[in-house]
Amino acid sequence: MALLDRLQQAAEAGGKLGSLIEVQVLQALAHQAQGDVIRACVPLERALTLAEPEGYVRTFVDEGEAMRALLGHATADGPASAYARRLLSAFGEPARFASTSLQAVSAELAAPLTRREVEVLRLIAAGLRNQEIADQLCRSVSTVKRHIANAYGKLGVGHRTEALVRAKELNLL
Repeated sequence: MALLDRLQQAAEAGGKLGSLIEVQVLQALAHQAQGDVIRACVPLERALTLAEPEGYVRTFVDEGEAMRALLGHATADGPASAYARRLLSAFGEPARFASTSLQAVSAELAAPLTRREVEVLRLIAAGLRNQEIADQLCRSVSTVKRHIANAYGKLGVGHRTEALVRAKELNLL
C-alpha cells in the first residue's frame, strides 16, 4: 500500500491521468484483497470519476473478476454508479453466453451470428461507441464496423436500436 501511495503522489504531481486511474484501481483491488471492500470503494469511486470523461474501459475490465465484484458494489449508489454499470456490461456474461447456443437461434436468422458479432452487440448494448469497441477488442474501427454491418444483415435490421431489440428477442444479450 505504501508503494501505491507513492505512485499516486507521483502520478498526481506529474499530471498523469492514466497512471493515476491505474493506481486508484490497484489501490481498490489491494483493499479488496485485504478483505476491506468498504475502504476499496473510495479509490474505486475516484478512479471511476476520473475515467468516465475519458471513456476508460480496459483499465477496469482487464483486472478481471475481482474488479467485476468491486464494480458491483459501486453500482449500488454513488456519483459513478451509471459508469460502473456500463463497465460491468463490458465484462460480458460468459456463463450466460455459454448457455445460449448460437446454433439454437440460427434457425431464426438468415445466417448465424459469430461469437465476435455477439460480443460487438453486447458492447453496443453497454453504450460503447465504435472507437471504444475497437479499442477494447484490439481491432480497427473498420473491422468493428464490418462486424456491425454483418450482424445487421443477419438480424435483418438497419440500425443499432433495432439490432439490440432483435438480439434481446433472441436472448443473445
